[in-house]
Parts: sequence; structure tokens; C-alpha cells
Amino acid sequence: MKYRTIGTDPKNRREVSVLALGAMLFGSRTDEETSFALLDRYVEAGGNFIDTSDNYAYWVDGGQGGQSEELLGRWRRSRGIGAEVFIATKLGARPLAPGTGYVDNAEGLSAKVIRESAERSRERLGVDKLDLLYAHIEDYDVPLRETVEGFGELVAEGTVGLLGVSNHAVWRVERARAIAAAAGLPGYEVLQYAHSHLRPRLDVPDDFWPDGSLGHAGAELLSYLREEPTLTLVAYSPLLKGAYTHPDRLPADYDHPGTPARLKVLEEVARETGATVNQVVLAWQIGGALPILPLAGVSTLAQLEENLAAVDLELTEEQRARLDGVR
Repeated sequence: MKYRTIGTDPKNRREVSVLALGAMLFGSRTDEETSFALLDRYVEAGGNFIDTSDNYAYWVDGGQGGQSEELLGRWRRSRGIGAEVFIATKLGARPLAPGTGYVDNAEGLSAKVIRESAERSRERLGVDKLDLLYAHIEDYDVPLRETVEGFGELVAEGTVGLLGVSNHAVWRVERARAIAAAAGLPGYEVLQYAHSHLRPRLDVPDDFWPDGSLGHAGAELLSYLREEPTLTLVAYSPLLKGAYTHPDRLPADYDHPGTPARLKVLEEVARETGATVNQVVLAWQIGGALPILPLAGVSTLAQLEENLAAVDLELTEEQRARLDGVR
């Protein structure tokens, strides 16, 4: 396994594995026995960065989520896992009532919600301190200052370590960080956005983003990352939920003229290296110039082994140039 440092404060920064494990469906769609086996193997291979959220996976049973955090808590206790495993969670997108969702009825990012939701996450995970806590989605109804101060209070109290943000407009991330800096408070240092080698159209509106997606790492976010060396991008859905091996799963917003060219280069590099396309995508992210950590969920040990092998895949500069330069 390889590792990267995230965070700047000596009290809270950590060395985390360059491949993060997504636990979104653990305890719901992925049963407990399988989930435990996947977690055990990941840690055995040197992995120490696990990602969850307080709303995972509410859509499976129409509830409010919490199954993933609860399973991770049971796994930690059964294995005697302590601070050696770094667990990130999120708040803000948990439905306030069963049968609703984050689009119409999210918990939001008020100071009250931040405190109460973080406490519930600590209880479910069985930890005194959340290693990394994200603002999961935007809350336009709460002033940014209130959100920034709410997160900052938890860091000051020692119940949260690092702060992160996901699925926010870049301008709001920067504004929140500026508010935190001016007030002498900790700000967001980890950004979690969807990112893969294939690029979607970002102008397609949906129920949550009427102006187009803010949840993908587009040019603006990547350029922001390039200019802010203290930031780290955790790239979720790097393998597009299996679409590289099952093209029928590719979302409609990837159906544009740029996709075939990028797929062609991926397949060429895969043949040259003897690796799978999935492994090339992960290796491209892990070893690139920008600080990117792929976050991949799995449901089988075979998928996990494939992903773990990508950590040691070394792409040549020429291969990287082709992958980066494809139009």
C-alpha cells in the first residue's frame, strides 16, 4: 500500500492509504458477512481510509440511513479497531423522515444539525472523534458563516479532526474557506467529488442542480486544486459503478463525442500494461500530478483485489501524457 498525508494541522493530519474504501452499501445491500470480509481484507492489505455517511443507504429501504455507520461500528468493536483506521463520514443529506430524500427533505447544515448529526455518527461508529467530517451537500437556507462556525466548534472541542466538503459549487467552497480563515477557524481541506477518466456533460440539469452538475470535478475544481496545495480531492465513483466493464451502465450524460476517444486510450494503455481498464483509471488518479485519492466501493473480494492491485501499477510518463491529453 502507498500513503498520502491529508490535512495541515499537526494534531489532525493523517497518513491515509491512496486507495479509499467506500462503505456506502455495507450493512444494507451488502450483507454483514461480506462487508466484514471486505473490510478485513482491505485492512490486511494496508488500507486505512474508509468512507461512509450518515444517510447511507436510506434509498435501499426507504428509511433515513445509518446502516453503513452502524455496521462499521460493529466491525470496529468485533476486531478491536482503533485509531489506526481513518473513517470519514458526512452529514447534511440525511432525510428528515422516512420515504423522503435529500432533494426534498434534507437535514441541512445548520449549527444545530451539525452538532446533533455528528454526535449520532460518533455513537453509531463507536468513536470519540470523527477523523474527517464532510458537509455532504449544499444548504442554501443556512448562512455559510453559521455552517463554518458549527463545524469549527466541533474541531475546537476535539470531537472532529479534519473538515471536508462534497458536491458544492467551487465558489461556495472558497467563500466558506475565506470565512473560516478570517475568523481563525479550521476550514475545508478535503474535497469529495465524482471524478473519473471519462468526463460527463456538466450542463445537464436535474432536480437537485437546475444549472447542471456541481457534484463532478470539472475544470474549475481541478484548477482550484492545482492552485491550493493544501487541498486533497477524494474522487468518488472513479469506476463509474462498473460502467467500464459494463458499458450499458454508463449514464446518459457521458454519451457525447469525447467518450469514445478517452475509452480508446484507456484500452490501449490497459493492453500495454497487462492491466484492466479499471486498474488503469485508478493508477492514473493515484500517481498523477494532482493530489487525488480514488474512493471505490466494492461488493466482492474479486473487485477489491482488482482495485488493490492498481496501487502498484506504474504508468509511464508517455502513457500518462496520452491519458491526460486525449480530447
